[in-house]
Amino acid sequence: MVEQQDNIPQQSALFTDLYQLRMMQSYYAEEMNAIAVFELFFRTLPSNRNFVMAAGLDNILSYLEQLHVTDGERDWLKEAGGFSPRFCQQLGDFHFTGDVFAVPEGTVVFENEPVVQVIAPLPEAQLVETYLLNQIHLQSVLATKAARVVSAARGHKVVDFGSRRAHGTDAALKIARTSYLAGVNATSNVFAGRAYGIPVVGTMAHSFIQAHPSEYAALRAFIQEFPDTTLLVDTYDTLAGVRKVIALAEALGQDFKVKAIRLDSGDLGKLAKESRRLLDEGGLSQVRIVASSGLDEYKIQALLAEQTPIDGFGVGTQLAVSGDAPEIDFSYKLVEYAGKPRMKLSSSKELLPGRKQVFRFFEADRMKRDVIARFEENLAGKPLLEQVMSQGKRLGRGRTSLADAREHARQQMAALPLELHALQRVKFGYPVTVSDSLRQANEQLQRELAVELDPHFGAS
Repeated sequence: MVEQQDNIPQQSALFTDLYQLRMMQSYYAEEMNAIAVFELFFRTLPSNRNFVMAAGLDNILSYLEQLHVTDGERDWLKEAGGFSPRFCQQLGDFHFTGDVFAVPEGTVVFENEPVVQVIAPLPEAQLVETYLLNQIHLQSVLATKAARVVSAARGHKVVDFGSRRAHGTDAALKIARTSYLAGVNATSNVFAGRAYGIPVVGTMAHSFIQAHPSEYAALRAFIQEFPDTTLLVDTYDTLAGVRKVIALAEALGQDFKVKAIRLDSGDLGKLAKESRRLLDEGGLSQVRIVASSGLDEYKIQALLAEQTPIDGFGVGTQLAVSGDAPEIDFSYKLVEYAGKPRMKLSSSKELLPGRKQVFRFFEADRMKRDVIARFEENLAGKPLLEQVMSQGKRLGRGRTSLADAREHARQQMAALPLELHALQRVKFGYPVTVSDSLRQANEQLQRELAVELDPHFGAS
């Protein structure tokens, strides 16, 4: 019986579906080791999305560089996996030797456009499917949600409060990173701040107020330790809490350096307006107002439409789980093997054959249309897929910093057609077409497959 272990690393070659390993053993047995091309893409946008922001590339490149099978993993496969001794021995020398092309993190993408392209010996390219889909899917879902929140905030600061609602600690780190990539200003997660160099912010919890003999005493004690902090004012009565802040300012005089108050419950729009009035009348026009409590892009948009005087937003649960669109139908499919294009004809899941490139065309600095073409084509638009790995090692473009990826995402959102910033699905989406050459190749391969399936196809 195989013993359970609590110290299993997350980046293990065994983070894969069983059928990947079974196919690998069969590939090795048949000596099917020619170069394969797999492409990762999605077929349809979620019903309430006008774009997807691609993210997760940094993680998959790190994984591919380090990918190997340990002696302990091979021993486990021998005992529990039902694999042949020869295959387990072959895994001892396994590592990723392929090339990777991808769109840079932060790139806005659309239906059927390759986001990641893996060119490697078939067994290698097959094994990595599960991890690549896991990372690109989650982080693209999160980055897309964050980009929508930032767009709705219209320049107001946004902070990630999502760690406690995230689906595990790893997801919480991904939320902080991808949110910052997509334009969020800071995170409350200290570990993420250290890991990624993201600004970290925080105030206090209601428990801090409750633990003290009075709200006034709690606020005064906190600013003695953190003079330029944000004060939580809604533990008991929001407007009474604001008045206590004003009283503290009068008592401390020039020593009062509080930057903001935070509203975390109730009618945020009404309370923000009343709080702003009280602060201004109390001579505290420099004190800003930040809000949290169940916010998402829809609520932020509504608050700002009412000209609510909120200067920043803390977004938690919805940033963490993307409740209105928690999944995108990403797939990882074989499109070429041994130099020949491959496709599938499954109903509603057809696949364009062969290795591809995406060309983006602009007009007046705005994205105008995309064309999916054969990889060897050279169209006038900007090619989106760039080589980020060669023979299992990252290239310069695969080492983009988070700061550079964040700037790229900002430029992408600035170039996105204005109508696609809408929170609701627009009637006519972004135009994505297929080049004539790719269309012809697709039709030719379909004819060839039809003859293979039915030798009498096309006979007169």
